[in-house]
Amino acid sequence: MSSKKLKQTCEGRKMPYLQSNIPYFKAWVRKEYTKNLEEYHGEFLHCMVIAVTTMPNRTLSFQVIFTGCESDESEEDHNVHGGAMWARMPLTALVADTPYDKWPKPLPTYLAQPWDCMSHWHSVYKMDRASPAPWIAKVDGEFYPAKYYFTVDYTDSEVADDPAQHKQSHVLELLDAGKYTGNIVALPNNRVRVTHPAWFETGEGAPDFRPNQNIFHSKEDINYVWDTQRVFNNLYSKKE
Repeated sequence: MSSKKLKQTCEGRKMPYLQSNIPYFKAWVRKEYTKNLEEYHGEFLHCMVIAVTTMPNRTLSFQVIFTGCESDESEEDHNVHGGAMWARMPLTALVADTPYDKWPKPLPTYLAQPWDCMSHWHSVYKMDRASPAPWIAKVDGEFYPAKYYFTVDYTDSEVADDPAQHKQSHVLELLDAGKYTGNIVALPNNRVRVTHPAWFETGEGAPDFRPNQNIFHSKEDINYVWDTQRVFNNLYSKKE
């Protein structure tokens, strides 16, 4: 698709393509991701995470601005990173900006985001009613409390628009998750549960759910479509 056609399409749809602003958060970047995974394992750089990128068949990635605050003021460790930016930093590179006794163990990609991004076309939003209390996240067969950041949803691809396959990506920080505490994950609805004791009692066990494989629209009943009197029986219809 040409850049001109893409611009016209984006303006017509009023939906983000490729990258969006997010409710920004502070984090640490595993430094090896800034050196092609070749050096600096076990070291971290502080950053602000300011935007998200969605590319099909990849994990979420992020635009980050490094703050340099991991440096002290000594001449040997002066600030060289503050203000530098990095595009498309993978989800698995990020660790929440939380004090740790020990840095969290990296999560394999398939645990951090079990379903890849489904489209370039997406929306980003924060569900207010699902925000105040911790969520429960299922990671590697275990349940952990998690802090909800925001949600990424997808459309305009065969997978994203298939009701049996569609997945959202809820971006969360793992809390009290043992060796994984502090990792940032992006999980679909079938790997999370919202909690809020003032609004509802949190359920236990697996709900008896099955993905809906039907698409619902007003013209699916052919008897209705062919009956024009019913189709146009609106407020201004003269027939009682």
